[in-house]
Amino acid sequence: MTTLEKDILNVLTQDARLAPKKIAAMLSVDEETVAQTIRNMENSGVLVKYTAIVNGEKADDSLVQALIEVKVSPKKKEGFDGIAKQIAAFPEVKSVYLMSGAYDLAVFVEDKTLLGVSRFVSEKISTFDGVLSTATHFILKKYKIEGTLTEPQDADNRLCVQA
Repeated sequence: MTTLEKDILNVLTQDARLAPKKIAAMLSVDEETVAQTIRNMENSGVLVKYTAIVNGEKADDSLVQALIEVKVSPKKKEGFDGIAKQIAAFPEVKSVYLMSGAYDLAVFVEDKTLLGVSRFVSEKISTFDGVLSTATHFILKKYKIEGTLTEPQDADNRLCVQA
């Protein structure tokens, strides 16, 4: 990966809405070079998707979100990839990660209700051949999403106490 590609990615991860013209000005590079570099990264799969970060509490989003840890027995010739791809195919699943530690996969899901998430785990994930166990953690509040704080930082209003 070139230095220019890394610089463009750094800018886009801070604000994906920026146009190539603005990025070119920030990096002191020709606009067409930036635009072509972005197209190349999109075509090669380096840039996968542009998205917005939404604070669900402020948007009155009532979706229930959960992290499901999944312990699996990897299949011969597929390893963890086969079961991860099967799980990722469900529309409720937002992200799947291979992890180190006690559980092998971290699966982030969204559904309209707690019961919906519970059924997803009991009727779908746990029925896969090779799933040994799961642990479900419901997300109660998000303080930081993708590197961005969901609430502005408050000033420290504590009184100064000196001995």
